[in-house]
Amino acid sequence: MDLTGKKIVLGLTGGIACYKAAELARGLTKAGAFVQVVMTEGATHFITAVTMQALSGNTVYTDQWDARIDNNMPHIDLTRDADAILIAPCSADFMAKLAHGGCDDLLSTLCLARPAGLPLLIAPAMNVEMWQNPATQRNATQLRADGIRLLGPDAGAQACGEIGMGRMLEAEQLLQHVMALFTPKLLVGKRVLLTAGPTFEAIDPVRGITNLSSGKMGYALARAALYAGAEVTLISGPTALTPPDGVLCLQVQTAREMHSAVMSHVANQQVFIAVAAVADWHVVNASAQKLKKQHGSLSSTPPTLQFALNPDILASVAALPNPPFCVGFAAESEQLLVHGEAKRRTKNVPLLVGNIAHAAFGQDDNTLTLFDEHGHTELPRADKQLLAERLIDEIARRL
Repeated sequence: MDLTGKKIVLGLTGGIACYKAAELARGLTKAGAFVQVVMTEGATHFITAVTMQALSGNTVYTDQWDARIDNNMPHIDLTRDADAILIAPCSADFMAKLAHGGCDDLLSTLCLARPAGLPLLIAPAMNVEMWQNPATQRNATQLRADGIRLLGPDAGAQACGEIGMGRMLEAEQLLQHVMALFTPKLLVGKRVLLTAGPTFEAIDPVRGITNLSSGKMGYALARAALYAGAEVTLISGPTALTPPDGVLCLQVQTAREMHSAVMSHVANQQVFIAVAAVADWHVVNASAQKLKKQHGSLSSTPPTLQFALNPDILASVAALPNPPFCVGFAAESEQLLVHGEAKRRTKNVPLLVGNIAHAAFGQDDNTLTLFDEHGHTELPRADKQLLAERLIDEIARRL
């Protein structure tokens, strides 16, 4: 995701979560954004302006009377060319100011004076009791009614030692929300169901049959669909990835579990994208105990495994009376153009995405070939997230 050309005013209020704002500033600048940091006096007790200046690469403002602005009006000038304001962390006190129009420092005045239509996002961060307090909840309700977007908070351990709601979202989660803000909403109002990752078919309690799929492409597509405005459900085999914030993720292990989960959630979906590398067979005679070789023997007889065919998830969905728009994936080792088109016809899907498996599994980039009734189209090698965005564009166009 690219934020090149976007100006983000990043506001910091007083709270220990300011340390996450440092990582957020770095992530925003790395994505290409121009980051203008504005800090309250309280924020400077938790992190220095010098740190935020180094990370953003720009002058940090803390004073509404700062003479470095030519017309001495930083509360006006800092937002007039901005694309969004993000307050992270946003304290309970600052939420109250926003809800009631208070403006007694640069950041609160800047927010009140922002141009109509300029998005304002806040990431609440406070003690659990402060968050649950009826006054804070009334303020949160008012802020939502005023069109201010609340990102979080999350639940978990807090710096004070208590546990509960009030933790600020992690920097990566907030970065995803900013990315989503600027993504064209091509799938708004649509529901998208995806599968991702490998499946695992047990041989015994400690061994199994799987493949080298990392799940990166499927997770990238889930993120791209979410950013495009869709309601996204992701059914994932075993991976080391964290699901995108805002995506409903169901974890499964075997192909049969994945088939069951898909068929349980496919109703009322407009799009189904079968990205997962699903095992074609499972072991019928899997052992309940670990299979062992004979000790001291160099000629221990290996076990005989019996296989049965797994259900075809993509074909099952495509065969429904009113199927969603189905997108299949084909990971081939050779003759992609031949096998890809053959698979599209066999599965009876309008769009199939093919790649060479050993050049894609586990990688951060990929090359894709799109097969439809008109032939095939190449998407040249690129980062998987960029390819996911392009593929979502293709799907939206076909819808």
